[in-house]
Amino acid sequence: MLTLKFIPYEEISHLSMDAKIEKLLEIVKQNKIILMQGRLTPEEETYLIQRTMESINKKFKGVELCIVHPQFKEKGVLKQLRNFFINALAGNSQGITIIGPATIVKKIERDPEKIELLTKELKKKRR
Repeated sequence: MLTLKFIPYEEISHLSMDAKIEKLLEIVKQNKIILMQGRLTPEEETYLIQRTMESINKKFKGVELCIVHPQFKEKGVLKQLRNFFINALAGNSQGITIIGPATIVKKIERDPEKIELLTKELKKKRR
């Protein structure tokens, strides 16, 4: 069974970088795919990768990560100014972050119109 866990931005925005990454890794290590509102900062992404590499073992093979952020390509001074203020007010709460265990997620592909999450076939344990 595939489990998706949605995390609203408000649930982790107040946490320190260390606490935020630990919370995310704890969920992923339970073989759940995280759909998080908002995005990680570049420093948080780097720290997530570092902590993931330190945690790799026979059971935990790592993570797949994808951050999707809306790109405003509108022309015109008023539209660009409006988008500047939206980014200033919303900060990192715009977009979505997908984090999944490498044992389940084969690849995450994105383009402007869709996200494709390719999963590996899970083997059932024999009893």
